[in-house]
Amino acid sequence: MLFVRARMLALTAILALWCGLSAASALADGDPASDVLATQSLFLPQDANVSVRQQAQLGALVDTAARSGYPIRVALISSAADLGSVTELWRQPQSYARFLGQELSLVYHGPLLIVMPNGLGLYGLGGSTDARRAALGALAAGPGRAGTGAFAASAIERLAADSGHPLPTPAARASTAPGSEDPGAWIALAAGALLILAAWAASLRARPPQLLRGSPRTD
Repeated sequence: MLFVRARMLALTAILALWCGLSAASALADGDPASDVLATQSLFLPQDANVSVRQQAQLGALVDTAARSGYPIRVALISSAADLGSVTELWRQPQSYARFLGQELSLVYHGPLLIVMPNGLGLYGLGGSTDARRAALGALAAGPGRAGTGAFAASAIERLAADSGHPLPTPAARASTAPGSEDPGAWIALAAGALLILAAWAASLRARPPQLLRGSPRTD
């Protein structure tokens, strides 16, 4: 039991350090989410008020969606500061989704979900954006100031199901997650987190060329 608890504390520390480095690196860029989502599937700034446990669950959900045939990239934007130099798009989730989708178009062409307190932004989902928003129902109104992580998870599940890729139930996902009796899985997860930390450290020393930027345009 003591060994299991020590592993959990170590994993929590690794995830917290990863999030801190991600945010520090993002602040140095004109549009933080573009750098993160160019190579990862989830942008979670520190001010998103999402617990480390929820961060891990949300990351696992995005991975599950990709394995189920529905790769999606997600950005939680909780304040104007998370937008870097494009703060004029604060509280304009759909405009920012178009802007960010165009920035990522050199490296990514799949679905993109933006979560702001006042609503959602969608890009690259195919078909009518209005129809996709209608499929989200009440979720399209946004999470407000609380429950951002759970709200984003619900939106991902709804979008995946609407696209013909229903995700396993939370109970089924939990049954396949690394458990306290599977040290190999925990070691692999910790190793993966360390690789992410190494990549962020390298990016701080020598950042890659910036993605091309353009003004927002309609889908």
